[in-house]
Amino acid sequence: MSERLQVLLDPDEFAAIRAAARGRRMTVSEYVRQTLRAARVSEPNTVAAQKLLVVREAVSHGYPTADPEVMEEEIARGYLERSP
Repeated sequence: MSERLQVLLDPDEFAAIRAAARGRRMTVSEYVRQTLRAARVSEPNTVAAQKLLVVREAVSHGYPTADPEVMEEEIARGYLERSP
């Protein structure tokens, strides 16, 4: 089943869209459908995009790292050195 979408445009904007559709030899409706599909596909998934942004930011820094056992020892040693 198809759904109907109504979008109100000012006359100049509609004329530009109609001219673009005619330039591609298609109806305004088909032109709008194809344009919306292309926009939807090209827009990144915001969850994935946010995760990639965080990973890219993290790898740009030189965070200290070691084997988990070594890190746990260093953390424990730090706590022991601080305790009165």
